[in-house]
Amino acid sequence: MTVSAETKRRFALATALRGVLMLLAGLYAIIWPSEALTVLVLAGGILLLVDGGLGLWSLTFGGGKSGNYWFDVVSNALSLILGVLILISPLLATILTVTLLASLVGIAALVVGVMQIVVVTREREHYARIWPVVLSGISYILLGLVFLFFPLIASATAVIFGGVLLVIFALSLFGWAWRLYQRSKA
Repeated sequence: MTVSAETKRRFALATALRGVLMLLAGLYAIIWPSEALTVLVLAGGILLLVDGGLGLWSLTFGGGKSGNYWFDVVSNALSLILGVLILISPLLATILTVTLLASLVGIAALVVGVMQIVVVTREREHYARIWPVVLSGISYILLGLVFLFFPLIASATAVIFGGVLLVIFALSLFGWAWRLYQRSKA
């Protein structure tokens, strides 16, 4: 099946629009990381609100009953309540959510770092050099401590990093859109 030149141009335009949106989101995350975190938490609150509402509607009117009816009712009601609480106080929700997630990342990084060091020192005879693995473990431990003691700064830095990745991906989409446009002219 052949694709017409007009359809190829539409694909190119849609790809370029995706690139523009990603570029804007990436620049927003780079320039205003704290606000970007708040926007992400608000989007999560809206998703929780919609999910909880649709889940309760499905259980009540949509015939979406499962073997765990009361579990479904409670989980959808909690989703709805959490969504409302996030939308009522997005700043507090951002601080609490980011702190919790950063703490979980910090704990995971600490565990991975300690495990790397313990394993490599126990089984050092299997390694030609253990110092790269020990340095890797130490860097994981330091990363974990940063996430545990400075969760908001670490999260803002992660948002900036995500913004940089969005900008890079947007630039690649622009290249792809240009190639699609060039193919539409051939």
